[in-house]
Amino acid sequence: MLERAGVITVAFLLDMLLGDPQFMWHPVRAIGKLIEYTEKLLYRLLRIKTGREEDRTKKIISGVVLVLVVTLVSVAVPGVILFAAGRVNRYFKLGVEAVMCYQLLAMKSLKDESMKVYKALRYNGMDDARQAVSMIVGRDTESLDENGVTKAAVETIAENTSDGVGAPLMFMLAFGALGGYFYKAVNTMDSMVGYRNDKYVYFGRAAARMDDVLNFIPSRVAAVCMILAAGFLPGMNMGNAIRIFRRDRYKHKSPNSAQTEAVCAGALGVLLAGNAYYFGTLYEKPTIGDATREIEIEDIKRANRLLYLTSIIALVFGIAIILVLSML
Repeated sequence: MLERAGVITVAFLLDMLLGDPQFMWHPVRAIGKLIEYTEKLLYRLLRIKTGREEDRTKKIISGVVLVLVVTLVSVAVPGVILFAAGRVNRYFKLGVEAVMCYQLLAMKSLKDESMKVYKALRYNGMDDARQAVSMIVGRDTESLDENGVTKAAVETIAENTSDGVGAPLMFMLAFGALGGYFYKAVNTMDSMVGYRNDKYVYFGRAAARMDDVLNFIPSRVAAVCMILAAGFLPGMNMGNAIRIFRRDRYKHKSPNSAQTEAVCAGALGVLLAGNAYYFGTLYEKPTIGDATREIEIEDIKRANRLLYLTSIIALVFGIAIILVLSML
C-alpha cells in the first residue's frame, strides 16, 4: 500500500506540472475510440434501428454489452502491460504504473482548457470564447453570451473536480492503476452515450447507471474536500458553500453531478446551471446557488484555484488513510 501511495503521489505531481502532453498517446482517447467502434459494431450486428422507441430491448441489452466489453478491455490491456513491466523488474513496473495513473488525472488539462476560455473572453472575442468552451462542455455553445460562456466554464471545472480528479484519484488509491482505468472506462462511456436523448436514452442507460453508482461516494468526498478548500482560499465563502451544498446538491437528474457544483456556486456566491441546449433541444434544468452577485470572467480563475486545492486536500486525506491502514 505504501508503494501505491508513492506511485499516485508521483502521478499527481506529474499531472500538476505537465498536464496532458499532446505528443503522448492518451489512454482515454483510446477508450473513446473503443466505445465508438463497439457502438457501431453492436448496432450493425443486431440491426438496431435508430428511432427512439424502435428496438428498445435490443438497445438496452447492447448497452449492457458495451459496458462489459469496454470495461474488460480497458482493464485487461493495462493489466497485461503492468504484468509485462513487472517481469522486467519491480521498479520499472512502479514507474510504468505512475505514468499510467498520471494519464488518468485531468487537473492541469482542465485548468489549461478553461483558461483558454478565460483568455478568449478577455482578449479575443465571443466567437473564440464559444469555440474554446465547446471543447470542454457537452451543451450547444453557438448562442451563448459572455455570461453563458463563463458559467459553462465554471460549471465544468466544478463538476470535473470530482469526475476528472477526485473520483479517479480515489479509485487509484483504493485499487491501483487498474481501478483508475475501470473508473475512466465507465465515466467516458457516460460522457459519450449517457444522454437521455432519442439516440441514447436506452442504449446509454447501463453506462449512465453504472457511472452514477461509481461516483456516488467520490462526488460527496470531493464536495467535502471542496468545502474545506473554500475555507482556506481568500474571497471564498465556506459557510455559504455549506449552505448551498445542503440545499442544492440534488438539483441535477444525476445524483452526483450537483455535489461539487453546489459547493462551487456557494463558495463563489454565484448562480450556476439552469436551462441549456443539447443537440438543438432545450433541456429545462433548475439553477444552483444564489445570484449574490453577477458571474464574471475572473470566476474561471477562482474556480481553478478551488479545483487545485480540493485535489490536493483529497490526495493528502487519501495518503493519510493509506498510511494509517499500513500501520494496523
